[in-house]
Parts: sequence; C-alpha cells; structure tokens
Amino acid sequence: MRGYKIFAGSSSREFAMEVCKHLDVPLSKAEIKRFSDGEISVQISESVRGRDVFIIQSTGSPSNDNLMELLIMTDALRRSSASSITAVVPYFGYARQDRKAAPRVPITARLVADMYETAGIDRVVTMDLHAGQIQGFFDIPVDNLYGAIAFQDYIRSKNLPNPMIASPDIGGVARARYFAKNLGMEMVIVDKRREKANESEVMNIIGDVEGKDVIMIDDMVDTAGTMVKAAAALKANGATSVMACATHAVLSGNAYENLSRGDLDELITTDTLVSRPDNCIKVLSVAPLFAEVIRRVYHNESVNSLFSQ
Repeated sequence: MRGYKIFAGSSSREFAMEVCKHLDVPLSKAEIKRFSDGEISVQISESVRGRDVFIIQSTGSPSNDNLMELLIMTDALRRSSASSITAVVPYFGYARQDRKAAPRVPITARLVADMYETAGIDRVVTMDLHAGQIQGFFDIPVDNLYGAIAFQDYIRSKNLPNPMIASPDIGGVARARYFAKNLGMEMVIVDKRREKANESEVMNIIGDVEGKDVIMIDDMVDTAGTMVKAAAALKANGATSVMACATHAVLSGNAYENLSRGDLDELITTDTLVSRPDNCIKVLSVAPLFAEVIRRVYHNESVNSLFSQ
C-alpha cells in the first residue's frame, strides 16, 4: 500500500496528536510561519509523493487565518504530488450563512466549499455541520459525522430519573430527534425568535417538561445566549434540571459569563475546538472517532456503519 500521512494546522495540533496516537502513526511535519505582515507561509517538511494525505484543521476563531492555513497547506501538498488530500475539519467555519435568509446577503458556506475544491481537496470529513444541506454545496465526498455518538454514553451514565431531549430551536429538530430516537426518549422544542445575530428571545416550549431532566442538543454554543435563555424557559415551565450537549464550543463574547450566571446546570461539549477550563463545562474527546473514520476512509470501508449500529 502507498500509506497515508497526517498533517495538522495550527488550530488543531493537539487534537491531531491524539488522533495519531489512536492510529499509532506519527504526526507528519510541516513548517507554518507568518510573514511580518501576517501572511501565512507553509513548507511541507517531508515527502508526500504518491501518498494519501489527511490535514486536520478546525476553521474556528480566528476563522480567516485557520481557513487560509488549510487552503495553503492543501496547495503545498498538491504541488508536492500527494495522491489524495482529505481535509479533516472537526469544526467547519463559515457554516451559519447557508442560505439567502434576507436580500443581498451571501451564501458563505457555498463560497467556502468552492474554495476547498479549488485548492485541491478531494474529500472532507467534518462533524455536525450547522446545516446538513451544506454537504450539497460540494462536488466531492463529504462525511458529516454525528456528534451525538460522543454524548450518548455520558448521558446514560448520569442515570437521570426523568430524562427528555430538547431542541433549543426549530432548526435543530432533526438533530434532537436523531438523539432522542437513539436514546429512546421523548422530545420537546424550544420555540424562539432571533432578532439579530448572536441574540435570541425564547418564546414558548412546545411540549410538557414538568418534572423532567431536560437535555438540550445543539451543534454549537457561541455566546451561550440561546442555551441560557432556553434553560430559563424550561425551568420556568417545570423542568427539574437542564443540561446541554453542544458539539462545538465556540464560546465567544461573554459566553463564559452567560454560562456562570444562567440556569444551565451543565454544558457537555467536545474537543473539536479548544476551550478554556471551566467548572460547568465537561469536554469529551472525539479524537478516537475521527481516528477510526480516517482509518476507514483510507481502507475504503463504510463510515456510515459507525452511526447505524
């Protein structure tokens, strides 16, 4: 076999090292520098000719730098005669603008998808895209992994007396329904009206949460405003406790302050993004899952079977 190599961008180096540890392969070397004006310089430090290459890089904050770093690394590897290039992007940045929700706005997720393909990426592996239809913006294979698989064992270990799944908004119903089905739980929906980006107003709860231990499911937590207000609404409607599972801990702005002052009892997230330690945040590693997916992609084995067992 040709063999494969794994490279890491600046945003996901520790995560990539964990992936490599599970695969028992070394992390390949690349030199990433900045020119004095901030431009990114990349040099691949070992031969990749004829090899299948995986680049692990989340494109969270600083999104522009991390995205450009991924694209520049891709170009360097393509020009170094790599056989194939798979972008392993645990957190896919610029996914929130996935449609024309208002006049004269961009569809940024489609623009970024075009940039990936233009740079020479052959396949994308990511987790919990903000909207599933983003897969259709690509003309290359996209494996969108379910973050729910990382939370299920933890939820079961809590032994909650009256657990119930909640979607924090209408847009997340499909994600919450998948989770509820796998765990055999009922589901409710928090209906909210968003006046502008990063601000939300909870309107009402669709379903009965009286005496329930509610578990909210979302793809990301940014300023935590939505989750904190949803938790308050759920408790106001009789919920005994409220915890949240969010795959991507963006945690920008005053997120930590919102979490510390809000009604949310616990936030469970993953290491797709780096977050600072906090008493109310539990971080679960998805590096073993990504390692197994990389192994399966390389050996042309089914990825979907991981989530259908």
